[in-house]
Amino acid sequence: MSAIKSRTTILNRLPECYQKFFKEWKYGHQAAVHYIPVEGKWKRNSETGEVKRIQNKPIPLTYPKEFDEGLWGGEAIVRGFEKRHQLRRRVPHFWFPMLQKSVLYSEILDKHMEIVVTPRTLRLVDQHYGFDNYILQTPPQDLKSNLGIKLKRTLLLALATQDFLPNNTAKREELLKKYQKHILPVEEAEWYGLTLSEALEKLGKHEEVPIQKIPLKVKFREEFIEQLKEKQTEVAATSPKSSWTDTLNPFKFNKTV
Repeated sequence: MSAIKSRTTILNRLPECYQKFFKEWKYGHQAAVHYIPVEGKWKRNSETGEVKRIQNKPIPLTYPKEFDEGLWGGEAIVRGFEKRHQLRRRVPHFWFPMLQKSVLYSEILDKHMEIVVTPRTLRLVDQHYGFDNYILQTPPQDLKSNLGIKLKRTLLLALATQDFLPNNTAKREELLKKYQKHILPVEEAEWYGLTLSEALEKLGKHEEVPIQKIPLKVKFREEFIEQLKEKQTEVAATSPKSSWTDTLNPFKFNKTV
């Protein structure tokens, strides 16, 4: 039995560091925010004794376009149904997160930023003892928004190049020591946080020889012509040579006519 070939996608052309980031960002398991996960794999009903498998299935979330312009701390719009009266049918309902503008300070960038956040975001910043720690320590699938990913990319590039705070060398050395575990090579930091279109554009600039796409019909036509030429050469080499007696045979087809 032949081995199953792995599926080749456009993502395989990109560096492994970017593939790892992209898969975590788009397909990674997010932290439970809108539900309480149950520990273990099995649960027994105390009344009936029936054993059922525990399924911690995340609640489907809706991300509007405004989501990418803020830091919502894992929250989003929840769509569901609400039963407002005991004798009436349930009706569709949307649960929206509480949004507010807040000023956050980055000690690496030495900058104050006004960002749309949720109360959970502010609690997470306090739990991480600072905005930079929150951005650097949070996985990309939990940051989720384009703003959060771009901020993390900016911080990682600043730590990798070590060109931040040019007028305060002592403070820069202190921050480099503080965030030492987050320092990446410059090559990896340059790929982190790019969207797929930006990564492909960057890849096209790095490739010395662009890949020329040849239509399959042109490729197959050239191969067929080469096969015909080889077949014609083989037939010409194996066919017997004609003699002057062949011209005296009246029943032989004359090709020259």
